[in-house]
Order: sequence, then C-alpha cells, then structure tokens
Amino acid sequence: MDASQPDATLNVFLVEDAMAVRRRIAEALSAIPRVAVVGEAEDAPSALAGIRATGADVAVVDLRLVDSNGIDLVAGLSRERPAVVKLVLTNHSGPAFRAACASAGADFFFDKTSEFDAACRAIEVLVQTRATRRAP
Repeated sequence: MDASQPDATLNVFLVEDAMAVRRRIAEALSAIPRVAVVGEAEDAPSALAGIRATGADVAVVDLRLVDSNGIDLVAGLSRERPAVVKLVLTNHSGPAFRAACASAGADFFFDKTSEFDAACRAIEVLVQTRATRRAP
C-alpha cells in the first residue's frame, strides 16, 4: 500500500504533564516516517476523550499526570479501547511501576531517560508492522 494513503499512517496520542517534554517527544515521533501525532493531553480524562475523538492507534503515556496517573489511564484504555497500543514512557521505571503497568495492560514500558531511543524504535516497528499488514 502507498505510504501516502491516510490509513498507512500510525496515529499517536501523547499523554504527558510537562509541556517541554511533550514537545520533545512530539518532535521525535513526528520525525519518524508515517507517524502523525494527532493529539496531546496532560491528564487522563482529556487523554481518553482525545484518543476517542482522534481514533489514535497508539497512546504514549507518562505515569505522572495532572490530577491523575498513567496507570489508571492505561487500565481505562485496556478496557475501553483494547486495540490502542499503550506505550508507557516515564521516569518512574522501577520494577513495581513496570509490574503495575503490565497488570494494567501496557504493551510497552520504557524509561524516559535511558530508553527513549528504544521507545522510538518500538514506534518504528509498529509503523512497519502496520504497513506489512496493509500491503496487498
């Protein structure tokens, strides 16, 4: 399938409480071919509404959010939008957080400081997988 067709694009929604960090993540992800950052939020309720409205394929979620937390958001997405890939990208990367995110339904978990490049590579793999599945 031609990469210029809309359904070949992986739509990503960012959920991060820090605006500067959101900008950095958005810039990095937007540089990946066939990735579109379709929305951003700093709290779980806005994120859920935005993900519903945009039809995002992937949610990149921090654990620390304004007036909410990423684990609850991941759990809510797992219930309401199980097809959305839930990628946690956080500085809170201890074993207890990893386990809680896995239990909530996270598909990926990365430390923002030491695994940012790995998170971007995971998004690239999702793009490639999507393109392969849609190929004639």
